[in-house]
Amino acid sequence: MVKMLVQSKTREYIKSKGLNTGGDALDALEKKLVKIIDEAIERAKANNRKTLMGKDI
Repeated sequence: MVKMLVQSKTREYIKSKGLNTGGDALDALEKKLVKIIDEAIERAKANNRKTLMGKDI
């Protein structure tokens, strides 16, 4: 799987909200992000577009 999250920035954001990051949290976020992107890609393709747009997400 391609790493899409910048782990240090994600941990920093979570820390800014007053929480620590569990060892499995980033992997779970990564999987969720990939799923969201894949679904958006399918929407764009279903609309005969080759450009992913905000409305696909």
